[in-house]
Amino acid sequence: MTAGTPADARRPVAPAAFAQVDTWVFDLDNTLYPAGSDLWPKIDQRITLWIMARYGLDGLSARALQKFYYERYGTSLRGLMETDAIDAESFLRFVHDIDRSSIAADAPLAAAIAALPGRRLILTNGSRFHALATAEALGLAGLFEDVFDIVSGDLLPKPEPAVYERFLARHGVDPTRAVMLEDIPRNLVVPKALGMITVLVVPKPGDLDPREAFEIVSEAVPAHIDYVTSDLAGFLRAAVA
Repeated sequence: MTAGTPADARRPVAPAAFAQVDTWVFDLDNTLYPAGSDLWPKIDQRITLWIMARYGLDGLSARALQKFYYERYGTSLRGLMETDAIDAESFLRFVHDIDRSSIAADAPLAAAIAALPGRRLILTNGSRFHALATAEALGLAGLFEDVFDIVSGDLLPKPEPAVYERFLARHGVDPTRAVMLEDIPRNLVVPKALGMITVLVVPKPGDLDPREAFEIVSEAVPAHIDYVTSDLAGFLRAAVA
Protein backbone atom coordinates (compact mmCIF):
# COMPACT_ATOMS: atom_id res chain seq x y z
CA MET A 1 0.00 0.00 0.00
CA THR A 2 1.25 3.49 -0.83
CA ALA A 3 1.29 6.25 1.78
CA GLY A 4 -0.92 9.25 1.23
CA THR A 5 -1.53 10.89 4.61
CA PRO A 6 -0.11 14.44 4.53
CA ALA A 7 2.56 15.47 7.01
CA ASP A 8 1.57 17.72 9.93
CA ALA A 9 -2.10 17.21 9.13
CA ARG A 10 -3.56 18.41 12.43
CA ARG A 11 -1.61 21.57 13.24
CA PRO A 12 1.69 23.33 12.54
CA VAL A 13 4.54 22.65 14.95
CA ALA A 14 4.77 25.39 17.59
CA PRO A 15 7.87 25.26 19.83
CA ALA A 16 5.89 26.88 22.66
CA ALA A 17 3.74 23.74 22.87
CA PHE A 18 6.86 21.73 23.71
CA ALA A 19 8.44 24.18 26.15
CA GLN A 20 7.54 22.08 29.22
CA VAL A 21 8.52 18.73 27.70
CA ASP A 22 11.27 16.91 29.56
CA THR A 23 10.87 13.39 28.13
CA TRP A 24 10.71 12.20 24.51
CA VAL A 25 9.36 8.67 24.03
CA PHE A 26 9.93 6.94 20.70
CA ASP A 27 8.42 3.84 19.21
CA LEU A 28 10.94 1.84 17.17
CA ASP A 29 9.58 0.02 14.12
CA ASN A 30 8.49 2.27 11.24
CA THR A 31 9.09 5.29 13.50
CA LEU A 32 12.83 5.62 14.05
CA TYR A 33 13.56 4.04 10.69
CA PRO A 34 11.66 4.83 7.48
CA ALA A 35 8.47 2.84 7.01
CA GLY A 36 9.46 2.40 3.38
CA SER A 37 12.52 0.34 4.36
CA ASP A 38 12.52 -3.45 4.25
CA LEU A 39 13.07 -4.02 7.98
CA TRP A 40 9.49 -4.48 9.09
CA PRO A 41 8.59 -6.69 6.08
CA LYS A 42 11.52 -8.94 7.05
CA ILE A 43 10.23 -9.26 10.62
CA ASP A 44 6.68 -9.73 9.39
CA GLN A 45 7.80 -12.56 7.11
CA ARG A 46 9.70 -14.29 9.90
CA ILE A 47 6.59 -14.22 12.11
CA THR A 48 4.75 -16.03 9.31
CA LEU A 49 7.57 -18.57 9.00
CA TRP A 50 7.51 -19.22 12.75
CA ILE A 51 3.76 -19.88 12.70
CA MET A 52 4.11 -22.15 9.67
CA ALA A 53 6.75 -24.23 11.44
CA ARG A 54 4.90 -24.32 14.76
CA TYR A 55 1.54 -25.48 13.41
CA GLY A 56 2.42 -27.11 10.09
CA LEU A 57 0.41 -24.53 8.16
CA ASP A 58 0.81 -23.34 4.60
CA GLY A 59 1.87 -19.75 4.06
CA LEU A 60 -1.59 -18.31 3.43
CA SER A 61 -3.14 -19.97 6.48
CA ALA A 62 -0.24 -18.94 8.72
CA ARG A 63 -0.47 -15.38 7.43
CA ALA A 64 -4.20 -15.22 8.12
CA LEU A 65 -3.71 -16.47 11.68
CA GLN A 66 -0.86 -14.03 12.25
CA LYS A 67 -2.91 -11.03 11.13
CA PHE A 68 -5.97 -12.13 13.11
CA TYR A 69 -3.89 -12.27 16.28
CA TYR A 70 -2.21 -8.96 15.50
CA GLU A 71 -5.46 -7.06 15.03
CA ARG A 72 -7.18 -8.65 18.02
CA TYR A 73 -4.35 -8.69 20.59
CA GLY A 74 -1.97 -5.89 19.53
CA THR A 75 0.84 -8.27 18.56
CA SER A 76 0.90 -11.72 16.99
CA LEU A 77 3.01 -12.83 19.96
CA ARG A 78 0.28 -11.92 22.42
CA GLY A 79 -2.28 -13.86 20.42
CA LEU A 80 -0.01 -16.90 20.35
CA MET A 81 0.50 -16.65 24.11
CA GLU A 82 -3.25 -16.45 24.70
CA THR A 83 -3.87 -19.65 22.76
CA ASP A 84 -0.68 -21.70 23.15
CA ALA A 85 2.16 -22.30 25.63
CA ILE A 86 4.95 -20.87 23.51
CA ASP A 87 8.46 -19.77 24.46
CA ALA A 88 8.15 -16.01 23.97
CA GLU A 89 11.87 -15.28 24.17
CA SER A 90 12.65 -17.92 21.54
CA PHE A 91 9.96 -16.40 19.31
CA LEU A 92 11.44 -12.91 19.72
CA ARG A 93 14.96 -14.13 18.95
CA PHE A 94 13.73 -15.82 15.78
CA VAL A 95 11.62 -13.00 14.36
CA HIS A 96 14.24 -10.31 15.07
CA ASP A 97 17.10 -12.31 13.54
CA ILE A 98 17.21 -10.16 10.41
CA ASP A 99 19.76 -8.48 8.17
CA ARG A 100 19.84 -4.73 8.94
CA SER A 101 22.47 -3.83 6.34
CA SER A 102 19.81 -2.31 4.07
CA ILE A 103 19.35 0.69 6.38
CA ALA A 104 21.95 3.43 6.53
CA ALA A 105 22.97 5.72 9.35
CA ASP A 106 20.60 8.69 9.52
CA ALA A 107 22.81 11.65 10.44
CA PRO A 108 20.03 14.29 10.32
CA LEU A 109 17.84 12.22 12.64
CA ALA A 110 20.74 11.54 15.00
CA ALA A 111 21.49 15.26 15.20
CA ALA A 112 17.83 16.12 15.79
CA ILE A 113 17.47 13.56 18.59
CA ALA A 114 20.76 14.60 20.20
CA ALA A 115 19.54 18.21 20.28
CA LEU A 116 16.34 17.40 22.19
CA PRO A 117 16.27 18.81 25.72
CA GLY A 118 15.55 16.26 28.43
CA ARG A 119 15.38 12.49 28.42
CA ARG A 120 15.00 10.19 25.40
CA LEU A 121 13.52 6.69 25.72
CA ILE A 122 12.36 3.90 23.40
CA LEU A 123 9.04 2.14 24.10
CA THR A 124 8.61 -0.80 21.73
CA ASN A 125 6.56 -3.95 21.23
CA GLY A 126 9.75 -5.53 19.93
CA SER A 127 12.73 -6.88 21.84
CA ARG A 128 15.53 -4.94 23.50
CA PHE A 129 18.05 -6.67 21.23
CA HIS A 130 16.15 -5.56 18.14
CA ALA A 131 15.89 -1.98 19.40
CA LEU A 132 19.59 -1.69 20.22
CA ALA A 133 20.75 -3.37 17.01
CA THR A 134 18.49 -1.20 14.89
CA ALA A 135 19.50 1.99 16.71
CA GLU A 136 23.14 1.13 16.06
CA ALA A 137 22.47 0.53 12.37
CA LEU A 138 20.77 3.93 12.18
CA GLY A 139 23.68 5.68 13.87
CA LEU A 140 21.55 6.38 16.95
CA ALA A 141 23.49 4.27 19.47
CA GLY A 142 23.98 6.05 22.78
CA LEU A 143 21.25 8.63 22.17
CA PHE A 144 18.61 6.92 24.33
CA GLU A 145 18.61 6.54 28.09
CA ASP A 146 16.93 3.13 27.97
CA VAL A 147 14.71 0.74 26.03
CA PHE A 148 11.41 -0.48 27.49
CA ASP A 149 10.66 -3.54 25.38
CA ILE A 150 7.83 -6.07 25.38
CA VAL A 151 9.68 -8.20 27.95
CA SER A 152 9.89 -5.17 30.27
CA GLY A 153 6.11 -4.94 29.97
CA ASP A 154 5.66 -8.59 31.02
CA LEU A 155 4.96 -9.45 27.37
CA LEU A 156 1.90 -7.22 27.21
CA PRO A 157 1.95 -5.03 24.09
CA LYS A 158 0.92 -1.50 23.38
CA PRO A 159 -1.93 -0.45 23.29
CA GLU A 160 -2.64 -2.17 26.65
CA PRO A 161 -2.94 0.57 29.33
CA ALA A 162 -0.85 -1.45 31.79
CA VAL A 163 2.17 -1.22 29.47
CA TYR A 164 2.21 2.58 29.60
CA GLU A 165 1.62 2.60 33.35
CA ARG A 166 4.58 0.26 33.92
CA PHE A 167 6.76 2.28 31.58
CA LEU A 168 5.93 5.58 33.29
CA ALA A 169 6.46 4.10 36.76
CA ARG A 170 9.76 2.39 35.93
CA HIS A 171 11.28 5.51 34.41
CA GLY A 172 9.61 8.13 36.60
CA VAL A 173 8.06 9.91 33.63
CA ASP A 174 5.47 12.65 34.15
CA PRO A 175 3.13 12.09 31.18
CA THR A 176 2.02 15.72 31.20
CA ARG A 177 5.60 16.69 30.33
CA ALA A 178 6.24 13.97 27.77
CA VAL A 179 5.85 13.38 24.03
CA MET A 180 5.00 10.02 22.45
CA LEU A 181 6.07 9.45 18.82
CA GLU A 182 4.53 6.37 17.20
CA ASP A 183 3.40 5.03 13.82
CA ILE A 184 0.27 3.15 14.96
CA PRO A 185 -2.74 5.37 15.77
CA ARG A 186 -4.30 3.03 18.35
CA ASN A 187 -1.04 3.04 20.32
CA LEU A 188 -1.48 6.78 20.93
CA VAL A 189 -4.93 6.59 22.55
CA VAL A 190 -3.67 5.85 26.08
CA PRO A 191 -0.74 8.31 25.92
CA LYS A 192 -3.15 11.10 24.99
CA ALA A 193 -5.51 10.16 27.83
CA LEU A 194 -2.54 10.28 30.22
CA GLY A 195 -1.70 13.82 29.12
CA MET A 196 1.16 13.20 26.69
CA ILE A 197 1.62 15.13 23.46
CA THR A 198 1.02 12.58 20.70
CA VAL A 199 2.77 12.49 17.34
CA LEU A 200 1.82 10.05 14.59
CA VAL A 201 4.78 9.28 12.33
CA VAL A 202 3.65 8.25 8.84
CA PRO A 203 5.51 7.20 5.68
CA LYS A 204 6.60 9.88 3.27
CA PRO A 205 4.03 10.49 0.50
CA GLY A 206 4.52 7.94 -2.25
CA ASP A 207 6.49 5.48 -0.07
CA LEU A 208 5.21 1.99 0.56
CA ASP A 209 3.19 1.77 3.77
CA PRO A 210 3.70 -1.53 5.64
CA ARG A 211 0.90 -0.90 8.14
CA GLU A 212 -2.34 -2.85 8.06
CA ALA A 213 -5.36 -1.19 6.44
CA PHE A 214 -7.09 -0.68 9.81
CA GLU A 215 -4.02 1.20 11.11
CA ILE A 216 -3.87 3.84 8.41
CA VAL A 217 -5.38 7.24 9.18
CA SER A 218 -7.39 8.92 6.45
CA GLU A 219 -7.71 12.68 6.05
CA ALA A 220 -9.85 12.78 9.22
CA VAL A 221 -7.15 12.56 11.89
CA PRO A 222 -8.50 11.24 15.23
CA ALA A 223 -8.72 13.70 18.10
CA HIS A 224 -6.23 11.72 20.21
CA ILE A 225 -3.45 12.56 17.73
CA ASP A 226 -1.95 16.03 18.18
CA TYR A 227 0.48 16.02 15.27
CA VAL A 228 1.12 13.98 12.13
CA THR A 229 4.48 14.03 10.38
CA SER A 230 6.26 12.15 7.63
CA ASP A 231 9.58 13.85 8.46
CA LEU A 232 10.64 12.85 11.97
CA ALA A 233 13.95 14.72 11.97
CA GLY A 234 12.33 17.87 10.61
CA PHE A 235 9.51 17.66 13.15
CA LEU A 236 11.94 17.34 16.06
CA ARG A 237 14.00 20.28 14.84
CA ALA A 238 10.88 22.43 14.53
CA ALA A 239 9.59 21.40 17.97
CA VAL A 240 12.66 22.78 19.74
CA ALA A 241 13.57 25.61 17.39
